[in-house]
Amino acid sequence: MSESPILKLENVTKTFPGVIANENVSFTVGRGEIHALLGENGAGKSTLVKMIYGIQKPDSGEMTLMGEPFSPSKPSEARAKGVGMVFQHFCLFEALTVYENISLGLSAAEAKNGDLRKRIVEVSTAYGLKVAPSQLVGTLSVGERQRIEIVRCLLSEPKLLIMDEPTSVLTPQEVSVLFQTLRRLAAEGCSILYISHKLDEIRALCSKATVLRGGKLVGSCDPRQETAKSLAEMMIGATLNKPVRELPEPGEIRLKVQDLSLDSEEQFGVDLENVSMVVRAGEILGVAGVAGNGQTELMEALIGERPCRFARQIQLDGADIGLAGPRERRAAGMCFAPEERLGHAAVPGMALWENTLLSAGKTNDLARGGLISPGNANRFASQVVADLKVKTASVKSAARSLSGGNLQKFIMGREIMQAPKVLVASQPTWGVDAGAAAAIHKILLDLAGAGAAVVIISQDLDELFTISTRISVIAGGYLFPSQPTEELTVEKLGVAMGGRAKEVEATRAADAAAAEPAHV
Repeated sequence: MSESPILKLENVTKTFPGVIANENVSFTVGRGEIHALLGENGAGKSTLVKMIYGIQKPDSGEMTLMGEPFSPSKPSEARAKGVGMVFQHFCLFEALTVYENISLGLSAAEAKNGDLRKRIVEVSTAYGLKVAPSQLVGTLSVGERQRIEIVRCLLSEPKLLIMDEPTSVLTPQEVSVLFQTLRRLAAEGCSILYISHKLDEIRALCSKATVLRGGKLVGSCDPRQETAKSLAEMMIGATLNKPVRELPEPGEIRLKVQDLSLDSEEQFGVDLENVSMVVRAGEILGVAGVAGNGQTELMEALIGERPCRFARQIQLDGADIGLAGPRERRAAGMCFAPEERLGHAAVPGMALWENTLLSAGKTNDLARGGLISPGNANRFASQVVADLKVKTASVKSAARSLSGGNLQKFIMGREIMQAPKVLVASQPTWGVDAGAAAAIHKILLDLAGAGAAVVIISQDLDELFTISTRISVIAGGYLFPSQPTEELTVEKLGVAMGGRAKEVEATRAADAAAAEPAHV
């Protein structure tokens, strides 16, 4: 590896009204180096990489790329210099196809370089991130959209690749394939600046880490010589106490789903096939699966955005609610946290206190008789911000102004603090740091401990093993019977999530049949 760094930052500073996002940050990324950028939510990571990619300009400081002054004023200039970036929040047009979105993200020369459709298929297949060029982006899940971003970036053959949470919706097997590719890219001289809250991944992949806290550089290390706990504590500047799953014996059935079949409304969606589940008071049921296997349709059915065929197909405390809409289900004691933060769980342009009205208006006396109580809504929003340690200037700040992780904490807090009988959450800690994830996990466990039934739909297997009492796999729209968490391994779930769940289930059934005593 050459001693000359590919990227060098010296005293880079960026401020926004009332906030210092980065203050005198200096570090280097070596050629062919896989370099982690660590920090809790709001530490300044996203602002820093946006300056490197030309989305924002530093107020002061200098950057050099391959020994030359580097100050891109827009992403196209950064890409022209050999910098690529995969964003945590996707930059895609839902009304266009995968092919059209990728071509828009490339220069004219890159787009005309050979058969682009063929290159998309070749690159996506090689990286284990298969996408279909003709599919409309609006029909794809969050995980599938992330694959598009990665493929689009890799088509440009960058010299410096910035990756923001690239594995948050991948199975362990897919992560392994991606890591092999990243190591191969690094061996060929491509440098990688890697942002992730999955610290075990950082330890396995990266040879150097730069740590930010409160916008300042607080240290660097070789993550291979650290533990996940020590890295997390370096990020948060405090001792990390992970929650322990100690739940009482399950109580009465709170949520029951039986024989639920639902045709997807999307052209490339996944139909649900005879989905059944039972979740008791004090239980946390984890639903694992590769993105695009029916999670969206299952969430829509559970929260009432898609009515069932029969009312009895979903029951809450014995009452049939399968035909009820989201508002009626909330009134009956359910709360929901969908995976899409902006646009589904929160309105981007509305203040945080206004966003509390979306789901907690009636349950927490924030509105009565059609009249809003700004005082009550402000107090409730302030309580969420304080209890979840959400970093924001005030509850009057727009939802879009928060970092992804801080907005996720706010959304989860808004739902959990309504003390629901049943909580359904999709990707509850997607993109949040270790400290915030631990906080969210603790309040989910506390909620279940108080008698609620919790359903967590997640691609993060570590998360499911941490808090779930039972785990099911959803594949091809079919939800397989759950098993106690203690009887499962990451490898078993990874195989099932990878598309061989029916084979696993058939094998298990055959093993059970073989164990039955023969009858003469």
